[in-house]
Amino acid sequence: MAHERLSPRQKMIGMMYLVLTAMLALNVSKEAVEAFKKVDKGLTQTIANYAIKNNIIYQEFDRAAAENPTKAGKYKTAAYSVKERADEAFNFIQGLKIEIINKAEGPENLAVKGTEVIVEEVKRIDDTNVPSEIMIGPNENGKANDLKAILKDYREFLVTTLEGKNPTAEKALKISLMTDDGINKDGATERWENLNFQTLPLVAVICILSEYQVNVRNAETEVLNYLYSQIDASSFKFNKLTAIVIPNNNYVTMGSDYEAQVFISATDTTQKPEITVGGNKLELDDSGKGIYKARAASVGPKKWGGIIALKAPDGTIKNYDFDASYVVGEPNVIVSATAMNVMYTGIPNPIDVSVPGVSPDKIKIKVVNGTVTTEKVKNSKGVNFKGTWAIKPNAVGQDVQIIVTADMSGKPVQFAPYPFRVKGLPVPVAQFAQKSTGSVPRATAAAQQGVFAILPDFDFDLQYQVTGFTVLYSDKGADYEESSTGSNLTPKQKDLISRLTRGKNLIIKDIKAVGPDQKTKELMPIILKID
Repeated sequence: MAHERLSPRQKMIGMMYLVLTAMLALNVSKEAVEAFKKVDKGLTQTIANYAIKNNIIYQEFDRAAAENPTKAGKYKTAAYSVKERADEAFNFIQGLKIEIINKAEGPENLAVKGTEVIVEEVKRIDDTNVPSEIMIGPNENGKANDLKAILKDYREFLVTTLEGKNPTAEKALKISLMTDDGINKDGATERWENLNFQTLPLVAVICILSEYQVNVRNAETEVLNYLYSQIDASSFKFNKLTAIVIPNNNYVTMGSDYEAQVFISATDTTQKPEITVGGNKLELDDSGKGIYKARAASVGPKKWGGIIALKAPDGTIKNYDFDASYVVGEPNVIVSATAMNVMYTGIPNPIDVSVPGVSPDKIKIKVVNGTVTTEKVKNSKGVNFKGTWAIKPNAVGQDVQIIVTADMSGKPVQFAPYPFRVKGLPVPVAQFAQKSTGSVPRATAAAQQGVFAILPDFDFDLQYQVTGFTVLYSDKGADYEESSTGSNLTPKQKDLISRLTRGKNLIIKDIKAVGPDQKTKELMPIILKID
């Protein structure tokens, strides 16, 4: 903001101040010095006007911060910091004026009332000793040194508050609050303190101090105006409003709710944002909306996001992060064999559940007559079945019921139970030398280690453990039997098999096996002819 323009009255006061200062330098009459009272009176009125103006600005900061603390709060805090520093400098100067008058006039004078100075009541207006004694002091250690330090500190604080964004105001502050040494009438460099306060009449010093008070308040106004302008400096100005409807879900099933967000979107048609996703700029349509496309190359949840950059009215770039997600599913059609909806006890039965338009992570199930896990199940070839869940039925004779609940538009929707018949696991087939019937070479039979149980045409990869069997050998009308309590041949059983000759029958009976359901099953006997 540019330095504030002076009114004609203020210009006149300033001109009088210059003229009277020059007159003092020429040692003119006391009547001329008396005119300084009028100048100081004008400066005092200017100070009062600034106080009124600044109080109004502080009230505006209070109002703005109350309406929008986030937006205006920090600027109100900065403004009141300026007030604190301005009052500190102003009050120090006022204290100097009071000290000078009291010492010159004596404690019982009419020129000082509390903190107010009435310059018209000053009698010793031409006293040059007291001002110099207080302001310059012996060995030049007077209070003008303190005033210089306060004004310099105040000036630097205000310049810092402007943040380098108002060079014109900075320049005005440096001039009005300047405390640099200068050139005296003899052309020599002289201290700022001596130039302003040494051997000057009391009323002239009071005028000079009042002028600095005016400059303190004027500088306060400059910075307050800047801070207040910053409240809306970075706010975007929009010139177009658009109605937006975003449904929570475009697919709704009967009995569920359709829900959508409806709101107004404000845009600025004079500039378009820059939208980047993964470092790549998006194409924008005519209304400034970014178009994001991504090929679905794999299934599962996908996350994406980026940055929207827009230039604010103050020239700064505002970045707004955003993120979104979607789920990629395989294109499929569901065909159910309704007559084959069977589950087996004792094993996990894999199932997949899908609800059109609902992400898999928003689907939950519960099971009646069974328990549910997420373990993977292998088929007969050792490959995992597709399936999100695995169901273990509790008992045969009672249906397993799958009850599906889907989160649709933020509300749980429960579907009718889906039943499955429950069967026990089939009885496996016992094998010796990979055969259950037929013939086997004598050497092959003698090399075997035990008996095994398999399910040759069953879809699941199930393992049965043989827990016992008996080897029967008949020769010359006599029967010889040896039993095992596991799946391996005992030495006695191996000895029996080694006696077999071509044409004889090897009979393995009383075969028992335990499957994943932990139930013992009796298997059909193995009858093999020795080649």
